[in-house]
Amino acid sequence: MRQRALFVKLCVLVPSWHLPLAPPRLKILWEKMEKFKDKVQVTDKIVLGGDRMIMFAGPCAAESYDICMETGSKVKVLCEALRIDYVFKSSFDKANRTSSGSYRGPSLESGLEILSRVKKDLNVPIVTDVHESYQCEEVATVVDVLQIPAFLCRQTDLLKAAARTGKAVKVKKGQFMSPEDMKYAVDKVRGEGNDKVFLTERGASFGYHNLVVDIRSLPIMRQYSPVVFDVTHSIQQPGGMGGSSGGQREFAPFLARAAAAAGVDGFFIETHPNPKKALSDGPNMIPLDEMGEFLGMIYRFWSLSASLKQKA
Repeated sequence: MRQRALFVKLCVLVPSWHLPLAPPRLKILWEKMEKFKDKVQVTDKIVLGGDRMIMFAGPCAAESYDICMETGSKVKVLCEALRIDYVFKSSFDKANRTSSGSYRGPSLESGLEILSRVKKDLNVPIVTDVHESYQCEEVATVVDVLQIPAFLCRQTDLLKAAARTGKAVKVKKGQFMSPEDMKYAVDKVRGEGNDKVFLTERGASFGYHNLVVDIRSLPIMRQYSPVVFDVTHSIQQPGGMGGSSGGQREFAPFLARAAAAAGVDGFFIETHPNPKKALSDGPNMIPLDEMGEFLGMIYRFWSLSASLKQKA
């Protein structure tokens, strides 16, 4: 009866689900999501693929120490209240900007200094992206997770260099990649003796200046590793503003709820105190003052999804 009640509750929250599907069949729905059994030790205290949701969040670029601290402080408090494990995210360099005239970040040296201070002052783990193989060793002295950008997810030397640091490696699925092919990116990292690797969905190119999210990719990639859903880059419109990228922030709640219902292990969200004045990716970032409601919404769906998986 409890299983039936949970299922009815999900149908109310997500109207597109229909009651005629009998609860015993839920086990079939979750089968693919359960194929990769191992958990990934992201840090000494954080495990991906377990019974706690993980949030990777922060401003797109490490514009300043103050912006990073304001953002990280707020998100940390929100995550602690919801019992969500938090990893602060920001980038020292945005090497794939649409235009060479766009802001890229504070540079490797200055950016790592900012991230190091944030890590110490907030007492949170850090994730940031690397674009060149030579960056990995130095960046790994500061951060806890190395992120491989979507455009670079096939770069063998970069994946191997990141793996050899011994840090957790977060690989974004390329906008041009099928989810099945991400198995080989995972294999490249594991081939260096590093099992701390996981994948991130961020949408697929669908014509010019447009991305779509195929929810089927989540259970497909979950066969190879835990999976994180990148909410804000999935609503990005690459190059859509003529020399810079646009975004459709209004669709973020819908995609986030869908991913939570599908059973992802964590989320990636870029947020900023004032997205309109952000120096990078403002149109698709979630305003910091809306993050409380946004995280609460995601967590409710994620928790219900996790409960159904346990009951199936």
